[in-house]
Amino acid sequence: MNGILLVDKPAGITSHDAVDLVRRALGTRKVGHAGTLDPAATGLLVVGVGGATRLLRFLGELPKLYEGMGVLGIETTTLDATGDVVRQTPVEVTEPALRAGMATFVGSIEQEPPAYSAVKVGGERMHVAARAGRAVRAAPRTVTVYAFTLRRFLSPAFEFRVRCSGGTYVRTLVADVGQALGCGAHLSALRRTAIGPFSVDRASPPSEPGPLLPIETAVAHLAGVTLQEEEAAVAVHGRVLAPAGIPGPYRALSPDGTLIGIYRDDGSRAVPEVILTRT
Repeated sequence: MNGILLVDKPAGITSHDAVDLVRRALGTRKVGHAGTLDPAATGLLVVGVGGATRLLRFLGELPKLYEGMGVLGIETTTLDATGDVVRQTPVEVTEPALRAGMATFVGSIEQEPPAYSAVKVGGERMHVAARAGRAVRAAPRTVTVYAFTLRRFLSPAFEFRVRCSGGTYVRTLVADVGQALGCGAHLSALRRTAIGPFSVDRASPPSEPGPLLPIETAVAHLAGVTLQEEEAAVAVHGRVLAPAGIPGPYRALSPDGTLIGIYRDDGSRAVPEVILTRT
């Protein structure tokens, strides 16, 4: 059993819980997911089954699309509705000001992971330290916000859509907008609607998984190189090849188009990252 599943995660369970539901429904243990969603968030999880789990890491660079709601004037410990309120501020923000504030966060930005996150600092997850009352900070990371648009503003709540790179914390984005406007804010609802070409419209509940997509769909966005028969014969054994001159990982294909694996150029050679087809 190998392939890709599109799962619509409901609110109230972790991404790991959703994967467990898929495992039980399919009767297999080899299941994983790409792109964690917080328990309160809903929407698309791309799930790999069998050999497809080895390809999930290549989905990390795909842009993600979210729809959500923020609330101005209320700040929380977790930056979302699950946390305790730490500050309330009167809201005197106009719609043009809100749009302008959101626009300042479009592009390549530095973002610090929130205290209540799964990022590890010194071997400990930040949310564990935060719940124990220890203040831990992680180094800022560069993320890209491709679009951050206002859909509706009914002060103090605002509905938005954001398209961003993997690794972006949308609740941090909302909180930062609130800080920029001088009133604070928190994320009250979030739904992921797409990851690259994958849409939640085609997703199924984790307890009732839909049909498996071909394993190749996980890496269809990568460039492909069709190998000669001699090259393919050694590539299936994970041997080094001549470089293809392609930046980043790429698909190595047999002459008949079968996906052999993923290669990456390393100087004067191409080295395998994942080999799927072996003879």
